[in-house]
Amino acid sequence: MTERPPSVDRLARQLAAEGSPLPHALLVDAARAAIAAGDVGSAAAVARRTERLFLRRVVNATGVLLHTNLGRAPASGGAMNVELDLTSGTRGGRAPGVALLVRLLTGAEDAIVVNNGAAAALLALTAVAAGREVVISRGELVEIGGGFRIPDILEQSGARLVEVGTTNITRVGDYQRVLGPDGVVLVVHQSNFAQTGFVGRPRLAELAALGAPLVVDLGSGLLDAATPWLPGGPPAWLHDEPAARQALADGATVVTFSGDKLLGGPQAGIIAGRADVVEQCRRHPLARALRPGGLVLGALERALLAHVAGDVEALPFWRMATAAEADLRRRAEVVAAESRADVVDCESAIGGGSVPGVTLPSAGVAVVGDALALLRDADPPIVARVVGGRTVCDLRTVDPADDNHLAAVLKSR
Repeated sequence: MTERPPSVDRLARQLAAEGSPLPHALLVDAARAAIAAGDVGSAAAVARRTERLFLRRVVNATGVLLHTNLGRAPASGGAMNVELDLTSGTRGGRAPGVALLVRLLTGAEDAIVVNNGAAAALLALTAVAAGREVVISRGELVEIGGGFRIPDILEQSGARLVEVGTTNITRVGDYQRVLGPDGVVLVVHQSNFAQTGFVGRPRLAELAALGAPLVVDLGSGLLDAATPWLPGGPPAWLHDEPAARQALADGATVVTFSGDKLLGGPQAGIIAGRADVVEQCRRHPLARALRPGGLVLGALERALLAHVAGDVEALPFWRMATAAEADLRRRAEVVAAESRADVVDCESAIGGGSVPGVTLPSAGVAVVGDALALLRDADPPIVARVVGGRTVCDLRTVDPADDNHLAAVLKSR
């Protein structure tokens, strides 16, 4: 009688018990691959191959001081396998572990990382739309911080801008009337401002049904509207914030988004979506000029692994954003008692050009007068704000480990 193979979940847990550092979701993939191949015993080898996709410290014994495949100038932690395939020992792709994690978290077929969100939009449009007409709603011809304007990016990409609709209302028919056989549809999320009142634009699925390549610039970088990395599910303040997984499921060809902001990693830009289009971006000459280094890739990898593992403590942004107001008030009371300050109500902002108009109720401490210079002179410096003649320190953005330091500096005034 043929022995029945173990369940995928049981085999994945066995791999974890044997010491694999991979998060459960990736161990499930390894277990599923081994069972599908009819060789349960290969699961550990599959998991080890997956582990080797991720950046790790290596000993550079090549005699090449600035080794491109090892991240060139080493970080303080040593060299890393930025472009070295540890299985074959030959030059490999640039941080394939990051692409693997983006695929897992968003449902994309492939992904590439560049140095910021603006670079992701520029590369995607240059690779996909150069010499083609790009159709975009007038309400999405936005400018974000630093003078980044969508019309300027389209001009640099070599695409021809075609505006449709009005500032507040754009319909599917507006796109249909001008979209030619070689056209591209671009959707840009208004991530740093909000329109209210008589406004409207088509759903992504409606635009995808037009049949043209659909490039969606999400901006802020929410991976999945269901926020599976948060135990309590999506917070109310996210309301209609678009997410990469849902945009791709609705038919986007590629999405571009930030690696920091709502993702919670380092400053980076991500292009994710259809494999052939991402490969087109990867092979474009501009990709080399926009690629990030090993330090950024390593930090992004750690943030994505935290998302997969549901480790909110390893994602400072999400830890701050989901902190309970009652807990912040308890901390504020302790700091106030130790520093002769007052406990005050605060309104925290998401910031970074994300989720415009949203504030989170918070608590902090305040002292009379302007103590900003005193706080900045501390070691480490403390940055606060003056409101109504008082210096206010909002504890939502203060690490609990720094509460004693804050109290001591305020007490010294």
